[in-house]
Amino acid sequence: MPQTLQLTNPMDMHLHLREGELLESVLPFTTQAFSAAVVMPNLKTPITTTTQALAYKKQILSLCSSPFEPLMSIFLTPELDKQELILAKEAGIKILKLYPKGATTGSEGGVKDILCEKTLQVFAIAEELGFILSIHGESNGFCMEREYEFLPVFAYIAQHFPHLRIIIEHMSDRRSLEMIEKYENLYATLTLHHITMNLDDVCGGMLNPHHFCKPMLKTRKDQQALLQAALKAHPKVSFGSDSAPHLASAKLSSKGAAGIFSAPILLPALTEVFESHNTLDSLQAFVSDRAITNYGLEHFPTKSITLERVQNSVPAYIDTPLGHIIPLRAQSNLSWRIKKN
Repeated sequence: MPQTLQLTNPMDMHLHLREGELLESVLPFTTQAFSAAVVMPNLKTPITTTTQALAYKKQILSLCSSPFEPLMSIFLTPELDKQELILAKEAGIKILKLYPKGATTGSEGGVKDILCEKTLQVFAIAEELGFILSIHGESNGFCMEREYEFLPVFAYIAQHFPHLRIIIEHMSDRRSLEMIEKYENLYATLTLHHITMNLDDVCGGMLNPHHFCKPMLKTRKDQQALLQAALKAHPKVSFGSDSAPHLASAKLSSKGAAGIFSAPILLPALTEVFESHNTLDSLQAFVSDRAITNYGLEHFPTKSITLERVQNSVPAYIDTPLGHIIPLRAQSNLSWRIKKN
């Protein structure tokens, strides 16, 4: 039984860092554990231009106390033009993030008609310039079927833009696995919470708003199918936490903000999961190698993270100047921790 585990260049390919004092409070949990992360652009003022993305990146880097690369993304709107996308590419930005309008937090400015002529033109330019298209793929239908109902949209884009790399973000439905097998240019990210929890963890006993997220946690069958894809380090699936901090007051309000704050526990918890299934040898691929290949990050500087088998407690809350945030698995014990240098 190993007492330490070394991971090279762990990467989080889907991360919410927020802004202002909240950014300052949550960023260290990611920078101590990961060499890079894809930073989501759905801020209060969405990141729709290269200038905004670079300013946000500069702010993030100014707060980093250890080596870390924020991989910036642009919030896709039908008004994006080729000139702006060329500027983004020249600045090293290669990811466009598409939100269906109203699908999740900060998506009020998202795309209402995904397959309208103007949006298809953006896809064509993105394909020409070599961008990656990351999509929060949900319909406006019944909450448990939204990802499944969106699959025909993924299929249409994959068929009509065969050289455009497309990511099913935070895959939550086992039927999505069939789609990434069917289309060569379709990939996915998986979260810790979708491979370790299901709807029972939200409302099977007492209602737990801290497990409420979008896309919804689904059935045990979905959870198990996605878990197997992670444990086998499926070649078309990268780790993306979708860690999304909300103040406890927002989670407990009548509206109940959607999002799970998992950043404080990600690598220790993933190590526990993979060890419990005797697949620790696949963890490096899941949290790093697949992302490097699928996102074209081969020339990334090397950063090593060592985990040690030491029991530690997850705090009841994370304090910020704006209030408390409740982390995933609050007040539970983990059998691994990140070793301090």
